[in-house]
Amino acid sequence: MYSSLVRLQNTFGFFTTVAFVVALLISASDFLSPRTPTVNVLKTTQLQTVKGRADYYSSKKEEYAIIKFTLDADLSSLFTWNTKQVFAYVTAEWPSAQNNNATNQAVIWDTIITAPSSDHLGNFSPSKLKRLRKSADGKGIDPSRGKLQLKNQRLKYPLTHPTGRLANTEDVQLKLHYNVQPWVGFLSWNQAQDWGKWKALKNGLSKKFTLPAIKVKEQAKKKTTRA
Repeated sequence: MYSSLVRLQNTFGFFTTVAFVVALLISASDFLSPRTPTVNVLKTTQLQTVKGRADYYSSKKEEYAIIKFTLDADLSSLFTWNTKQVFAYVTAEWPSAQNNNATNQAVIWDTIITAPSSDHLGNFSPSKLKRLRKSADGKGIDPSRGKLQLKNQRLKYPLTHPTGRLANTEDVQLKLHYNVQPWVGFLSWNQAQDWGKWKALKNGLSKKFTLPAIKVKEQAKKKTTRA
């Protein structure tokens, strides 16, 4: 005769096995939905390099870049019934001067795009949460949320370098990244190649550009010419 404890253990083991198989099937179902993220426009609209304190918490003056960019991307295909939220961010990348095999990378802007079923988990104000719920009323998936349309967007985070120098930096590029967070399954990042119905992000890189030199004030120029 089995004791009550052994029966309880067998029941719990059977339950966890079934739950694991169901979760595995849910996660595998994502591969049946095509992913075709695309970027129509990713370009800079303003470039400037200045010297000063990059933010309120900076303890010293250093060179930092002021960049405005335009982004038109469609990430709506990343949303399925198993998508909890998508984390999208833009980085500035350029080759390292100290190491030819290394690349400098800094996040300059990011956003979290929630699915309608996970709006309550987002850190939104009551008014924004109300708008989101109204726009997604009766929708399991809201494709309009995956469309990013930014024009002359300012940097969310200051672009600096540990050396304190950024002026005349060459071969800088902006790059769009994404991270899909499902309800069940593994996190998936922006892929470099096609995997079946999952296609790699197209046109996710901007054209290379050079950060300008620091502008010298007119008074400083006059003093140098007089001397």
